Amino acid sequence: MILGRTLTLYFSGKFLKAILGLFLLAAVLIYLFDVLELVRRASDREGFSVLRVALISLLRVPLLLEQVIPFAVLFGSIAGFVALSRALELVVTRAAGISVWQFTLPAVLVGLLLGGLSVTAYNPAAVWLQQKSDEYASGLFGSDQGMLLSTTGDVWVRQDGLDGESVLRATQLLDGGARLLNVTIFTFDHSGTFQERIEAKEAVLGRQLWNLKDVTVYTTDADPQHYGSYSVSTYLTPTEIRESIGSPESISFWNLPRFIELASNAGLPAYRYALQYQTLLARPLLLVAMILIAAAVSLKVSRFGGLGRMILGGILSGFVLYVLSELARDFGGAGIVPPFVAAWAPGVFGVLMGLTILLNQEDG
Repeated sequence: MILGRTLTLYFSGKFLKAILGLFLLAAVLIYLFDVLELVRRASDREGFSVLRVALISLLRVPLLLEQVIPFAVLFGSIAGFVALSRALELVVTRAAGISVWQFTLPAVLVGLLLGGLSVTAYNPAAVWLQQKSDEYASGLFGSDQGMLLSTTGDVWVRQDGLDGESVLRATQLLDGGARLLNVTIFTFDHSGTFQERIEAKEAVLGRQLWNLKDVTVYTTDADPQHYGSYSVSTYLTPTEIRESIGSPESISFWNLPRFIELASNAGLPAYRYALQYQTLLARPLLLVAMILIAAAVSLKVSRFGGLGRMILGGILSGFVLYVLSELARDFGGAGIVPPFVAAWAPGVFGVLMGLTILLNQEDG
């Protein structure tokens, strides 16, 4: 018997509600913990207000939640299968001659739909909101901002310019690499002799120079000098800066191909950004893998009891896929494994694992 349109929509709605419910629950929990952490860190800062911190956290939580999507699909699908089984709806469906593959299809379609929307719509929106969060948070957290907002790491970059070489450190990147916050620059002359250490609150990239604001200059033969503005020569471009300091997650899905092309044309390695792009493309497959694993660990125990074993099996399966994804990401980001292989391998492995377990359970 073929699963009808009405039954397909009914099952799909069940799975969609369960997945979205878990996702929203995770969003609320992450938001509450994030607000509390930011309040704790910023309560004694100038310009602090609970409303400002709440808005900053609200804008940045969507990007943090991208890591939760696969697990929301996994546990939401398990909840959906268990609910259908306890209501005896799966029993009736099986008695009508519908196989496990047919009533799993609606869940798979939901996974593909959510995967596609999360890549093409949710990711660009989350990245845009994160950028707005960075703007609202600018200056509030001081030197801790990069760590707290997790937009960039504390990275040192070597650069060259008309006046000689220099080493630059920044904790946060804004405006596509053209604006840096909390900057420290060590400058050297053409012979390699140290000249000065420059600390600036903000650096804006101009034409072959950094325009620094709120600057303190330290030298070996004079007292520190404070300047409202200062400039340091550089040959760096925004693309090179983002490659050195920026996070691949800070670029939306639609902008990644252009940035990868720009980085390649500039002779820069773009492994991390190619990996991020392929990872987003592979997300629908990963969500399908999570649904098949959910079916594999929940259908059998839902018929014979053992809710604890089912939950443990789902956690272990999700953990295995998570570890595999992280290992593949590390290898792909370092250029050891091609980004395409690193991004798609976890999803392919998960699908094969789920299909193998289902085939063994249902068809022997």
